[in-house]
Amino acid sequence: MYPRNWINLNTLYSKEHNMDVIKVSGTSRTSAVAGAIAGVFRENKRAEIQAIGAGAVNQAVKALVLSRGYLAEDGYEVIFYVEFTDVEIEDKIRTAIKFTVEERILA
Repeated sequence: MYPRNWINLNTLYSKEHNMDVIKVSGTSRTSAVAGAIAGVFRENKRAEIQAIGAGAVNQAVKALVLSRGYLAEDGYEVIFYVEFTDVEIEDKIRTAIKFTVEERILA
């Protein structure tokens, strides 16, 4: 679980993708996370969300479902990819779940 002062929609600049990574905790408000996901996606056509722990992953999944609805209202159909990633917190390596949101392109 992310330390309490580390989360709640604080974003970290990601040099890899030149965008914000949305970090979610078990106490994050689902609607606020969903709005952040939709906002980052609208700006970058991609969003990344990280969560550590069962409660945080639960909140992230609920936010992803909500954000899909928000983005559908704007005409976007999105898909989600999920993977493990290692993050450093307080000089310790932790395993997080990373969700990636991208636009679905129909061929």
